[in-house]
Amino acid sequence: MGRTLGIILLIGGTLVALVIGWLMMTMRSEGSTTGSGAVLGFALAFLVLVLPQWGIGAYLFWKGGQEAAVQETREKQRELLDIVKSRGQVDIGDAAIELQTSKDEVQDMLHQLVGMGLYTGYINWDEGILYSKEASQIRELTKCYHCGGEVKFAGKGVLRCPYCGTEYFL
Repeated sequence: MGRTLGIILLIGGTLVALVIGWLMMTMRSEGSTTGSGAVLGFALAFLVLVLPQWGIGAYLFWKGGQEAAVQETREKQRELLDIVKSRGQVDIGDAAIELQTSKDEVQDMLHQLVGMGLYTGYINWDEGILYSKEASQIRELTKCYHCGGEVKFAGKGVLRCPYCGTEYFL
């Protein structure tokens, strides 16, 4: 919406500038104003009518682009959650292909979802497999599901097995 309104304001400002220019040229050719009067009239009208319209239009266009990028990220995060929850486990490479992104971006999205409290599960980085688990099962976790080693806290909402590198997200 912001991008569209920005484009409309930019085009509208350009049209206003053209009309003002045409009016000043017409007034000059009819002799109703001097050359310096036409230039001054155009400059004042440009500053008052066109420049603010262009400024607001450019800002809305830029802001709309940012909002579109944020919305795209949110949609990919929702899609990643849906993939993991519906399948129970998914290969990170397969998720990256489905989301049309890189493995690193999938990892970043996963950590963002954990930070927002929207994802619980675990991931084995060696095998590259993402698992979905119920929060109640993971909160009671003391041993690694993958190798049986004792898991330790590795950060906010994250348990990690120091032996195999599997991370569990609370």
